[in-house]
Amino acid sequence: MLVALVGIGLLINGSVRATDDLWPFGPMSQYAMTVPDDASITYTRITAQTDAGTSVDVPLNIEGAGVARAEIEARIGEIVDDPAKLQAVADGWAKKHPDKPQYLKLELIRDTTTLVKGRVEGPPTSEVLATWQVRR
Repeated sequence: MLVALVGIGLLINGSVRATDDLWPFGPMSQYAMTVPDDASITYTRITAQTDAGTSVDVPLNIEGAGVARAEIEARIGEIVDDPAKLQAVADGWAKKHPDKPQYLKLELIRDTTTLVKGRVEGPPTSEVLATWQVRR
């Protein structure tokens, strides 16, 4: 009961202060927004060609390639200017998963879904922003 009361107290404190700095004991405003009815929604991903002859989406998290999606999204411009920065993704995968197919080529891709009157209008479009041949 005491733990529950302390947790509730911390949540109230964070909510009153309205800051994400106190997360998880405060609001996380990035989830507290709505998408306008007429908008474009973008999603950034990395795909890899592997030495097993497959094409896979790279798991952008610490357990997957050792880099989080937010880190990639924050550096899109830098990666477009210097695709060699994608080498770190391949290196992270190889270090964490030496027993799995390794990456040979990486592509940074932006998928865009368009909404019209709140409904998806047509299929998503994909744009390759950067390509990198992995160095071994």
